[in-house]
Amino acid sequence: MITFIENTLGLTLLSAPWLLFGLIAAGLLRAWLPMELVGKLLGGSGPIAVTRAALIGAPLPLCSCGTLPAAFTLHRSGASRASTTSFLIATPETGVDSVALSWVLLGPLLAIIRPIAAVISAITAGLLVGFTENDSPPQRANTESCSNTSCCSSKSDTQSAQPASLTQRTLSGLHYAFSDLLDDLSIWLAIGMLAAGLVVTLVPPAALAEWGSGLGTMLLIMLISVPMYVCATASTPLAHAMLFAGMSPGTVLVFLLAGPASNLAGIILVKKELGQQALIAYLIGVGGISILLGLLLDASWLYFELPTPAETLQTTIANEPTLTPLTLISLLLLLIMAIKPIRHLILHKRSS
Repeated sequence: MITFIENTLGLTLLSAPWLLFGLIAAGLLRAWLPMELVGKLLGGSGPIAVTRAALIGAPLPLCSCGTLPAAFTLHRSGASRASTTSFLIATPETGVDSVALSWVLLGPLLAIIRPIAAVISAITAGLLVGFTENDSPPQRANTESCSNTSCCSSKSDTQSAQPASLTQRTLSGLHYAFSDLLDDLSIWLAIGMLAAGLVVTLVPPAALAEWGSGLGTMLLIMLISVPMYVCATASTPLAHAMLFAGMSPGTVLVFLLAGPASNLAGIILVKKELGQQALIAYLIGVGGISILLGLLLDASWLYFELPTPAETLQTTIANEPTLTPLTLISLLLLLIMAIKPIRHLILHKRSS
């Protein structure tokens, strides 16, 4: 029990500064890149527009349910089905907050590969929609049908007016990051950290290496990921546990792409809003391309004879100091802002 607590606390402390940095970056991005501007940039059709939609969506701090109303509003405002599909896949699969956390929990290489793979899958799906696109007036879809227990419950400011000044926009973005966004992440992130600590404690490094790769394993991971909704940032500790247990980088990549981008409610809404062809392309982009990229990553890992992630992570955790002033202060700040009564008290005093 003591070892489990030590491992979980060590991972949490190690992650805290990176998560804090990611939330700040997400808040600033939210403030300085308003959705009105995103809507204008998503106009047009063709490969350039699809690529632009993926590149714009990738860093945005929105999870799957938060992406749905934003994407559908953009589509009803004139964005093509191809661009909307590309945006709809790239946005929840990655973001500045999840990349920051991936850097410390998954290693720099996977932290770089993750957003690149997300953009590739999004562009592929968008181009597939574009080949058969015949835009008609978009159907109305009920974007409020997601469960209140998911991240849909956070407020989307897609249509809200942005504050006039740069300072007000910045404060508004940071308020979003440490309230709505952190509320979306906190429960699943805590579950992920506990699960990662449990795996590190009970499972020897690389114990699942014999069964942790290959097409069959990737298909199983993908099928498990679709109904089990988890945000990109919250999925990172689980991916860390999978790597530590011996799962291949490609298998973990499939989980990181398929899990955040797909859930049953979202699939239904995509069909209603964008049509059957867009849904097929969406599933191909999330599922098929994810598996192809996973197989390619595993093959490249073997070809270049890179060290196994389990060995690398074990060495990193053993050599990285966890209890430092920076990690302790970062964790305390995150805990304070994650506890709603304390956060409301602080913000109330500040406003008064």
